[in-house]
Amino acid sequence: MLSFLKADEKPGASWGERLKRGLARTHEVLNRDLSDLFSGNRIDEVFFEEFETTLLAADVGVAATGFLLEEMRAAARRGGLREPRELKQALRGALLALLKPIAVPLEITTTHKPFIIMLAGVNGAGKTTSIGKLARYYQQQGKTILLAAGDTFRAAAREQLQVWGERNDVAVITQQSGDAAAVIFDAVDAARARGIDIVLADTAGRLPAQLHLMEEIKKIKRVIAKAEPGAPHEILLVLDANTGQNAVNQVKAFDAALGVTGLVLTKLDGTAKGGVICAIAYFRSNAAPGKPIPLRFLGVGETLGDLLPFDAEEFVDALLG
Repeated sequence: MLSFLKADEKPGASWGERLKRGLARTHEVLNRDLSDLFSGNRIDEVFFEEFETTLLAADVGVAATGFLLEEMRAAARRGGLREPRELKQALRGALLALLKPIAVPLEITTTHKPFIIMLAGVNGAGKTTSIGKLARYYQQQGKTILLAAGDTFRAAAREQLQVWGERNDVAVITQQSGDAAAVIFDAVDAARARGIDIVLADTAGRLPAQLHLMEEIKKIKRVIAKAEPGAPHEILLVLDANTGQNAVNQVKAFDAALGVTGLVLTKLDGTAKGGVICAIAYFRSNAAPGKPIPLRFLGVGETLGDLLPFDAEEFVDALLG
């Protein structure tokens, strides 16, 4: 058994509890300073400067921090507020306004069978592990799953996906070598023949600067469309929360290449940079107003149950405590 496979979550842990545990490091960094700020005696420029520093330390990003600062200033002016503690609710409201547009669940429609989900991202972001967790998530909803081992560059990726398949009792289409697009094409054919509900297609990690590999992943998308007109029905970009603000650049590059339809943010439990979600939301709201890329799932731990659908209110509650 490979070391990345951990025991299932103990029964009884709610998704809210898992989210709070996964965001513990970000929560600690953010609230350590916010508690001092909100317990102060006056709202002045020193308060806002320290507030800005606190948000930047949580990797909220310069642009999103500027937005939240302005919202807080406006709330103070509108309400004639004088004490910092009165601004805590305003911060919650500003965060929700920023994050709710990207809190859109992934709907697996019955009009597409198989429903094809293609995953992309840089090396080490957690694509293959996320596929294993997604397989379990959708199995629990009564869906049948087939996995496509489209990462033909890394032998360990195929082995890892096969172990996930065995653990979830899910078939895996793979080849020892060959073209990634051909592997996924075969998987779509197999899923159609077997009446499978969902195909989860892995792809090799690549950096946006590797232009030949970005061209290759465009080809994979075109081949999927030939295998199943209108597919892939969802293109999930997997982001590692530890990369912080670089995640925004990844969204920009992969969206330009593929037309990303959803995001998965992994490894939140291992970082204090959970505020990057705000940076991603703010970037997209300005780059393409009215067309947010939804954040579909958060990875908050190593167990099968630690891939959670993103809920803006639960996230803000876990963040601010």
